Amino acid sequence: MPARRGKADDPTTKNAILDAAAALMVDEGYAAVTSRRVAGEAGVNSALVYYYFDTMDGLFIALFRRGADRSFDRLEEVLSSPQPLWDFWEFVHDRSNSARTMEFMALANHRKAIQAEIAEYSRKFRIRELELLSTVLAGYGLDLGQWPAASIVLSLSGISRFSETIAVIERELAALEGPRAPR
Repeated sequence: MPARRGKADDPTTKNAILDAAAALMVDEGYAAVTSRRVAGEAGVNSALVYYYFDTMDGLFIALFRRGADRSFDRLEEVLSSPQPLWDFWEFVHDRSNSARTMEFMALANHRKAIQAEIAEYSRKFRIRELELLSTVLAGYGLDLGQWPAASIVLSLSGISRFSETIAVIERELAALEGPRAPR
C-alpha cells in the first residue's frame, strides 16, 4: 500500500493507525504491535502514533475500546431484534473475534492498564447483557427465578463450544420463537 501523508487533523489517520494495529495484533500477535510497525502498516509517520495515543498502552486501550464499543452495539442490536434469543445464540456462538480477544487477554497479563480496561468493560457488558436478556426472557413469560439470565448466558456460552448440544439449544429456541427466520 502506498504511504499516506498522515496529518494530525486527518480523522482517517487515527483509524488507519487503529486498523494497522488490529491487523498486526491478529496476524502476528500483540508483541508485533510497535509504533514503527503500526506506522509502517498505516503509511504514516511513527510520531503520529504517539500524537494520537500518547503511549502504546493508549493505542492498545483505544483499540480495545473500539472493539468493545462494536460488541456493545451488537449486543443491543441482537437483544432488540425480532428473534432476540436466536440472535443472541448466534452472538455467543460467533468466533470471529476470538484471536483478537485472546491477544488482549495475553497483553493484559503484562500491562496493568489493559487489564483494568478489560475488567471495567467486562463488568459493564455483563450488567447490560443481563438487563437486556432479563427483559427478553420476561417478555416470553419465563419465570426469572427459574430461568435466571446469568444462568442462560453461562449455559449458552459454554454449550456453544460443544457441537453435539447445539441441536438441543436450537430446538428449544424454535419452541420459544419459531424457526429461525431467513436473513
